[in-house]
This record gives sequence, structure tokens and C-alpha cells, in this order.
Amino acid sequence: MSTLSDALNPCEPVAAGVLGVLVETPQHSGLSGPLDYVCDRPVAPGTLLRVPLGRREVLGIAWTALRPAEAPAAEGWALRPLAAVFDRLPPLPPAWRALVDFAARYYQRGAGELALAVLPAELRKLDAIQLDRRLRRLDRAAAAAPPAAGPAPERPALTPEQAAVLAALGLERIGQAGAEPPVTLLDGVTGSGKTEVYLRAAETVLAGGRQVLMLVPEINLTPQLEARVAARFPARRILSLHSGLSPALRLRHWLQVLRGEVDLLLGTRMAIFAPLDRLGLLVIDEEHDPSYKQQDGARYSARDLAVLRGRLERAAVLLASATPSLESWHNARPQAEGGAGRYQRLAMPSRIGGGVLPRVRLLDLGQLRREDHAAGLIAPALVEALQQRLARGEQSLVLLNRRGYAPVLHCAACGWKSGCPHCSAWRVFHKSDRSLRCHHCGATERVPRHCPECGNADLDALGRGTERLADELAERLPGARIGRIDADSTRAAGSLEAQLAQVHAGDIDVLVGTQMVAKGHDFRRITLVAAVQPDAALFSSDFRAPERLFSLLMQAAGRAGREASQSGQSEMWVQTWHPAHPLYQALLRHDAAAFAEAQWRERFEAGLPPATHLALLRAEARTQEAAQAWLAAAATLGAAAAAEAGVVCFPPVPTPVQRVAQVERAQMLIEAPRRAPLQQMLAAWLPQLHGLREPRVLRWAIDVDPLAI
Repeated sequence: MSTLSDALNPCEPVAAGVLGVLVETPQHSGLSGPLDYVCDRPVAPGTLLRVPLGRREVLGIAWTALRPAEAPAAEGWALRPLAAVFDRLPPLPPAWRALVDFAARYYQRGAGELALAVLPAELRKLDAIQLDRRLRRLDRAAAAAPPAAGPAPERPALTPEQAAVLAALGLERIGQAGAEPPVTLLDGVTGSGKTEVYLRAAETVLAGGRQVLMLVPEINLTPQLEARVAARFPARRILSLHSGLSPALRLRHWLQVLRGEVDLLLGTRMAIFAPLDRLGLLVIDEEHDPSYKQQDGARYSARDLAVLRGRLERAAVLLASATPSLESWHNARPQAEGGAGRYQRLAMPSRIGGGVLPRVRLLDLGQLRREDHAAGLIAPALVEALQQRLARGEQSLVLLNRRGYAPVLHCAACGWKSGCPHCSAWRVFHKSDRSLRCHHCGATERVPRHCPECGNADLDALGRGTERLADELAERLPGARIGRIDADSTRAAGSLEAQLAQVHAGDIDVLVGTQMVAKGHDFRRITLVAAVQPDAALFSSDFRAPERLFSLLMQAAGRAGREASQSGQSEMWVQTWHPAHPLYQALLRHDAAAFAEAQWRERFEAGLPPATHLALLRAEARTQEAAQAWLAAAATLGAAAAAEAGVVCFPPVPTPVQRVAQVERAQMLIEAPRRAPLQQMLAAWLPQLHGLREPRVLRWAIDVDPLAI
């Protein structure tokens, strides 16, 4: 049990008992457990509280049962009493607390840090009176607008593949004592009707009085899913939970969830910690997507925690993707074939209505004439294909996973480039507001009229982003209505929904976009998808880059021909310098299984995940030397624990983007053949790291199961 001196205060002797309370303690304080407070009445574990901490009053969670008081920690000191108990709120469920406990241990974070971080930020600001007002408003709203029962919505007939999947999900075992529904990997091609499987499974679970949690990787996919779920379940209570909600609305939805006023909850990765108490089904759509991994703070994986939560609550877990992650592929592979055998794999290889997947065409850039390359980013043959779609009144999607107008401005006279003064990265040229913008630290300035080095007025834009691509298409396709969806064009509230509505209404002929539009969207009129400049990932130092590229291209291809009547003439064009690469050859055949099998074997031969398990120790300092010196000292401290557990610590190196916002970053890779020894070593190492002081080191963190290396 951790004890913090700030939680002590000269006061009356302890009268009743001691309650362990989780509060948000500083990350590097070394305090990972609950702090002790005086409590003069029974308080159930999971109850939300206000407690004094130093000179502040903060939000806390009762984490242990009340126990008899012990002797004071020091002469003249006594534990401080609770400030307030939020009696009107039900306690956080036991399964939620178990999930937080596990996540804190596994990801090497303090339980208080994690538990308070996943609560709504607005909740921390409320005292008991303010919270009571919010709850009264919720009571009035619930009484005024109960769910309206209407006619049962029409349901499409199930295909044999969908019916077989539903029969194999084990939904009849949900909630049964001693029964644990299997974790299912649903491997279904784009357009195979996976969403209908989710909805039918939800029907069964809801009819049994349980709740459903559906996760999507990105906020922009929630409106589409919300619309389909609301249409299917008009009499059910449906809520969403994601960072795109205003703080007040997020708190409102979270309170409704805690009070049990929800049947279906939709959200992004943060919703995995929603305090549902009757959970029966978890659906993780596009389970391969790296967005399910938190990249700061407690670096948890919502996909992996969903599997644990299903086990804790005896709920069915459905992981779905057209391109499953290698980790899930390994877990679904039978043990007899070298896999883990933990998941059941169900396949849906056919599109709804007998539609076919788009024909893939690889356009060899090495065969183009020099003048064709000089003409622009889009090859003449692809321009002609786009013109044909325009003539037939069909839509096209052109994918370029780089926003802005150009990655860098360049002076041909002296060689100056638009580097960021604060980061080891280029500032991107954005033509829309004539700015140079760093996508790492956010530093922005107006484009200079002359070269800052030599005064030359002729500055060239090197490379192309979505802005420049949209301009080029407008020039080469006169009269075409060009749309662009990326992080820049959708900054304003409601702009993404408005632009997607234009696409669905047929008001855009050619849509230019980044990976934002390459997955999950049901564009019925698009018959041609083109990917330009995808080759960089083939030569990345990140061993996961080919897997991500293949998933992106397969998902993008799935946006074409979703209407069965048009699928026969749908196409996917890929402009590449390497058409013979095995990745593109697998894409040519839409053979995700063959690609996954090849990658799986390659990873095991190289000793990479999922064959091994990794962690990263990251450090940030004012100098690269200080960051690496701290990591080297950390490796020395952990050498004995690493040797005992059979764990390898590699030498520290700079991160790929070495400097961000004037802060130098370095990392050290830790590798283990199995997960248990890695966790054993990290748990023994962590207290030593907290004691390793170096004033020049600003921050450090452990990242378990890192995705970005």
C-alpha cells in the first residue's frame, strides 16, 4: 500500500477506518497503488470521491474495502478524511476495476494514473453539488423521452456465410456460469456484410438483457455506424463515446453508461474503459488498425484489452477485418501449425449480392516516358481511366497518404529547404493558407517571398500532397467536381460529415484523400480507386510497414464496386516502380491470406512479433547524449533482471524523428521470447527506473507491445 505524505495532516485521531483511494499521482512518483484516507462509514469499492491531496482537492476512486485504522505514520500526524462521497452514482463495476488493475500492471503504469486518465476530464472539475445538478438533468431527460417502440425495421436476408458465422459465435453461452464464449476473428472481405453480422449478433445479445460495445478505429467512422445501428434498433438506448464529443457531452454519455442507461455503446479506443455492467458482446471493427493503440500516456491496446474484458465478463468478442493483423492471425492459427490456437477464425470470402472484388491494375512507372513523369503525378493511362468514369457518371477515389501541397520547399540556387527549426523534420507547404507547417510540433509561418539563405525569389515545391494532387486533377479533368478529404480539409466542426454527404449524394466526381477515406466507408457510386506513390513503405525501417501498406491498399480497393451491379467494372489502379514486389502480386490476386502467411513466416524466421514480444523504453532530454546516457544507465540497472528472465536489451538509439519541439528523443528496444519473462523483467526494473535521476532527462516511458518502432 502506497502512502503519500501529502495525504497526511495534523488532525483528530483516526475514528473509524481506513479506505484505499486511487488518485492521479504523478507519472514518475513511483506511487502505483491506492493512498489511505480516513473514512467513518462504509463505502463500496468503485465509488467516486473527492479527497484532499496536498493543497488541492481531487477526484478519487475507492479501491479497497474499509479496514481498521492503524497507528499514525508519524508522531503528530494522522490520515486526512474524505472530502465528499458521490453517493448518487453507482460504484464502478468490479470487472471495470479488474480491467484497470490488469492494464496498469501489464503496461507498467500506476493504477491511479490509468484509472483517472480514462474518466471524463470534466468529471474531475465537479464537486458533489455540481454533479447532483447534472444527474437531476439526466433524470428529467430520461423521464421526458423514453425510447419509442416502433415497427420492427426490415432486415436483409442473411447469406449462408453470415448465417454460418452467427451460428459459430457461441452467443448462447454468454453469461452462463463457467462458460466462456470464444474470441472470434472474423476474416471477411470488404463488402461481405460484416456489419450485418454485428447487428444480428447484437439483436441476440440485447434480447438476453445484456449490453453491446462496438469499437471503430477512427472518429470519422462513427456517424455511419451510428446511423445503421439507430435504424436497426429504434427502441434501444444508443450512445457514443469518443474524443470528438464536447467535454460536457462526453461526461453526459459516460454518466448515462455508469447509470445503466444504455443498450448499445459505440466508440473509439477510449470506450473500452466504459463502465458497462451487463456487457455481453464486444465488436472490434477493423481490428488490424494501429489507431486502437494509444500512443501517449498509458500506451494500451484497446483491441487486446477487449479480449481480456470479454474473458472477465464472459462476453463474446468479435475481432473483424478484411486484413487481420499478424498478431490476430497468429492467435487464430492452430497450434499444430505453429500458431497460438487462442481464437477461432471464421471466413466470409464473398461479397454481398454476388459482387466481385475490383480488378487490380499495376501501372509500372518505369515504363513511362520522361515527359509523362514531368507532366504530373498522375500517369496518362490513369487520367484516361478517370475520364471514362466521368463520362459514365461514376465516381473515383484517388489515394495519397500525404497531406499538404508539398512535403518541402526548396531553393535551387543555394539548396535551402524548409526545415523545422524545432524538429528534425521538414515543414510542409500548405497552399490553401500559404503557410509552412510542421506536422510534428505545429510550428507555422507564412511562406517566405525569398529564400532565407540567398534571397532567391524562385522557390520550388518538392513532392506532392493531397492539395497539389487535387489541383492537378482539376487541371487534367476539366469540368470534374474534385473533392478532398484529409486532416486539413476537415478541421471545422461538421465539415467531414458534410463532405461525406456530398460523396454519397453524387455531388463529387473524383475524391482525393488520405487513409481517412480508405477504410470503413460505404461509397456506393465509386467504381475506380487509384493509389499513387505507395512505394515508400516497401523500404521502411519499420518491420510492420508492409503489413500496414497491404491493409491500406486492400481497404482502399474495397471502396470500389460495393454496389453489386457495378462491381464487374470496378478497378483498383496502383502506380508503382516495383510491380513485381510480392506485396503487389498478392494485392493483384486479392490474396490477403497468402500475404499474411508469407509475412507470418518471415517474422518467425527473423524473430519478430508475434514470434517474440517487445517493449520500448523511451527517453526525452535537451540533448541526444543525455537521453542515450540515461537509457544506457537504465540498461545497466536492469541487466541482472534481464539476464534472469532471458530478456535482451539492445543499445539505445535515436528515434526516427530525433528532435521534436526542441526535445531530443531516444529509445531502447527490449525483446523476450515469451510475454511472461518480459513482464517479470519490467516489473523488477520499474522501481529502479523511478530512482534513476538525471536532471537533463525531461520524460521517460515504457511502451509495451509498441507498434511504432
